[in-house]
Amino acid sequence: MTKYAKNEVKYMEFKDKLVYVRAKLNLTQEELAKKLNVSFSTISRWENGKTKPTKKGLMTFEVFCKENKIVWED
Repeated sequence: MTKYAKNEVKYMEFKDKLVYVRAKLNLTQEELAKKLNVSFSTISRWENGKTKPTKKGLMTFEVFCKENKIVWED
């Protein structure tokens, strides 16, 4: 994965954002799943690009990122 300066992350696909957030916060897929109130398999499918989150899932992820001071500039 590409390293990014500070909290600036541009033009990443959702699956890459998940990996970035997990690495930055030192979380497993299971831990992130619990924090987002989704299943482990959902996180796995999102990271593998097999599925994309619903609008609700995306909003939950965005709120989680803001709460953890991770800013996206898309």
